[in-house]
Amino acid sequence: MLHIATVHYGSPRWIEIQLAHLREHIHVPFETWTSLEGIDAGYGEGFDHVVDQAGQHAGKLNHLAFEIEAQAGPGDLLMFLDGDAFPIADPMPVIEDGLARGRLVAVRRTENLGDLQPHPLFCVCAVATWRELGGDWSAGYRWEDSLGRRVSDVGGNLLRQLDLTETPWVALERSNARDIDPIFFGVYGGIVYHHGAGFRDAELTRVHSAEMPDLAPLPRFGPAQMVVRRRNARLRKEWKQGTKRRLLAESERVYERIRAGGREWLDELV
Repeated sequence: MLHIATVHYGSPRWIEIQLAHLREHIHVPFETWTSLEGIDAGYGEGFDHVVDQAGQHAGKLNHLAFEIEAQAGPGDLLMFLDGDAFPIADPMPVIEDGLARGRLVAVRRTENLGDLQPHPLFCVCAVATWRELGGDWSAGYRWEDSLGRRVSDVGGNLLRQLDLTETPWVALERSNARDIDPIFFGVYGGIVYHHGAGFRDAELTRVHSAEMPDLAPLPRFGPAQMVVRRRNARLRKEWKQGTKRRLLAESERVYERIRAGGREWLDELV
């Protein structure tokens, strides 16, 4: 049995899209487990299990896994899937191949300035593996990104658990032939789509922030320093606002194409 854990928050807009793609592409027996904080309870009818939750995303995923462990067999499969992610092809051949080579298969977003950790937008392992690892999606453990900064993010503690236990895992990388955006609207391993920030207003990632144009250097002394500082702050704010508006407009455009059905929207990406 495959148990799919997915969190939806504040908006039901991805629920039917996700469920329809699960029904279309997964041909093994599966059950869906979800959290619907801030969403009308009626939307839970499409899921097998709805768990009442509050808190941060990583904590909700950990709790869903705990609830699944209480009912599932050790050989059952546990799949984590972001609320704005869904399969675009049968994932089972890739999963089976990955689990023959490692004990966990997950997306790794190296495009996000060289991130190293498994990402919960798509991750699969046996229930027994998650239990043995003491799996934890929380941020905490840090690594060095491609800009030389020490960073952490969701999945950081899981990365450390895998490293310390020397547990092999198989990473699925971004496989877009064309990128609308370096982070959002991603296809991974040719089998799963992730919209990105599907429940937030186009929050900028570290990659987006790294693309900010260079600002004027500050004079060392005198009143000109304050003038330049204020001008740089204004330009930084305008750039962030403009980038967010562009990403939000692109997000809505792609979302409407997905919602309309068919696979034409994928032609922009694969």
